[in-house]
Amino acid sequence: MNTLQAGDNAPRFSLPDQNNEIVALADYINKKRVLVYFYPKAMTPGCTVQAQGLRDSEAQLEQLNTVVFGISPDEVKRLDKFCLRDELNFSLLSDVDHSVADQFGVWGLKKFMGREYDGIHRLSFLIGLDGKIEKVFNKFKTKNHHEVVLAAIEELT
Repeated sequence: MNTLQAGDNAPRFSLPDQNNEIVALADYINKKRVLVYFYPKAMTPGCTVQAQGLRDSEAQLEQLNTVVFGISPDEVKRLDKFCLRDELNFSLLSDVDHSVADQFGVWGLKKFMGREYDGIHRLSFLIGLDGKIEKVFNKFKTKNHHEVVLAAIEELT
């Protein structure tokens, strides 16, 4: 797993969102900062807490000119259910073949209860107006992810 770092160009991805509409990173370059957070599976406890924290931070993120995209290998239908159930106010993107996760370097070997498997590692990337990664978030708990992100964006602003 070769994870992208601050200063690297962010991959110019296009993925379907929970409404099956294509979202392209290129549409936000020179307009907004973009927080891309990768999570393993919609509607699981940790992923729910993480998404709710970002949902509840909408006003602060908007003030900081930042849009949020959550990316997982879930199908569009599951993402739609997640958005509706938790009243999420940002887009969730479907990366079923994990091609975007591969480009960011967050798809790889995981271990859980003695079992090894390939999956998404929970990391987030703050992409600046210029399309370069400003910050990589790899040390946080799902319940305070939004606080860590907001503090970092404020520091960079």
